[in-house]
Amino acid sequence: CDLETGRTHQIRVHMQYIGHPIIGDPLYLNKNSFGLAGQALHAERISFNHPATGERMEFTVEAPQYFKDLLNKLRKGE
Repeated sequence: CDLETGRTHQIRVHMQYIGHPIIGDPLYLNKNSFGLAGQALHAERISFNHPATGERMEFTVEAPQYFKDLLNKLRKGE
């Protein structure tokens, strides 16, 4: 998902609207959360213009292990 704004629930409500709610979302999904304590959301990359310098900042991070484990379970149909 590419966010246009920082509005609250933006990804969550739009994903639910198109029939693909976020796993572990207590507000927009009332089904199996695969034992997660929160939502299955992860920002692999984020970028923005620094508010003071205007410099373009970009950060990337690998998904946490629990996220990778969940993806593997889903791919196997578990």
